[in-house]
Amino acid sequence: MGYIGLPTAAVLATRGYCVRGVDTNPAVVDSINAGRTHFIEPDLDILVHAAVQTGHLKAYADPAPADVFIMCVPTPVTRERGPDLSYIEASTRRLAAVVKPGNLVVLESTSPPGTTERIAAQVNELAGLDPGAVSFAHAPERVLPGKILREVVENDRIIGGVDEASTRAAAAFYRTFVTGELLLCHSRMAETAKLVENASRDVQIAFANELSMVCDTMGLDVRELIDLANRHPRVNVLQPGCGVGGHCIAVDPWFLVHQCPELTPLIRTARAVNDAKPAHVVRQVLEHAGRFKSPRIALMGLTYKPDIDDLRESPALRIARELAQADAGELLVVEPNLGSVEGLALTGCDDALDSADIVVFLVAHAPFRTIDPGRLMGKVVVDTCGVMHGR
Repeated sequence: MGYIGLPTAAVLATRGYCVRGVDTNPAVVDSINAGRTHFIEPDLDILVHAAVQTGHLKAYADPAPADVFIMCVPTPVTRERGPDLSYIEASTRRLAAVVKPGNLVVLESTSPPGTTERIAAQVNELAGLDPGAVSFAHAPERVLPGKILREVVENDRIIGGVDEASTRAAAAFYRTFVTGELLLCHSRMAETAKLVENASRDVQIAFANELSMVCDTMGLDVRELIDLANRHPRVNVLQPGCGVGGHCIAVDPWFLVHQCPELTPLIRTARAVNDAKPAHVVRQVLEHAGRFKSPRIALMGLTYKPDIDDLRESPALRIARELAQADAGELLVVEPNLGSVEGLALTGCDDALDSADIVVFLVAHAPFRTIDPGRLMGKVVVDTCGVMHGR
């Protein structure tokens, strides 16, 4: 019942489905059953409250018999950059205890190719079912935080079954709430397509981040450079940032590298470039801080992208913690979307701007985009996200 599971459950509940949300965190279960959400997503709190009030959504610690099972669990990478499928494996074992012939099992978690087929084999073995008795499919989510409730319905959806019957069963289910086009294929194709989508974005962002580091050494404004280059009718360079975060783009490319390590040097290099960008920003800030006796450094934003409360794989958070560890000076950390962050004391935006010698924009949150440039006069500004560009 996280960033994908809870919005999906709420949407299904509004379509009249009776939804049993399962989560291993008791606090999450209690929060949902009280009609509250445990993370920020526009309008989700209203939908969850209504779904709980009408009895269409209730959260539990354990799965129970159902017609359709949707797995939306984390798939992180290990320290060795291989896929960590422990959450999927644990969920599969629990699901096998309640699944029945005629059920549909859908994996939405981004996974290495072949994962859905392995789930099918394991469930059939544990439940003592013949192949084909239960339908298994992969339907990767492709939503943008901040717009999940709309995109989970309107976006085109890839549906890949382990066999044709499973593909048809999954497509019939998703047609009940998805208005976007359903793109039907095999489960391995669906799994690989999601990885390709995120690896492609990672490579494009790496190009922009590499350009930003080159421009720093040449004394050029990277955003002005990109604006000029993008006037070419067939060029569309993305904008750089302080790195790449989130549970998708920062993680999924490693699944392709792990699958074919000798054939993916470009994807591996893109990951290395984006992973190195936070260290580059830290070096920049330390260089500026060295010019002050007791520098006060405002760090503007900690989440992995603007206007959300998600810290997963956040390069901004990594930068803040590395600067704290380096004892770079007094850190004035501003994150308007969170009430607290472990290990870091948060400061209000106005107080930080009034006190800081150095202002480091890490995330282009909406409140930062309205800051009067005059408030930055006389301060060192490091703008990694372009929040002040053109102003």
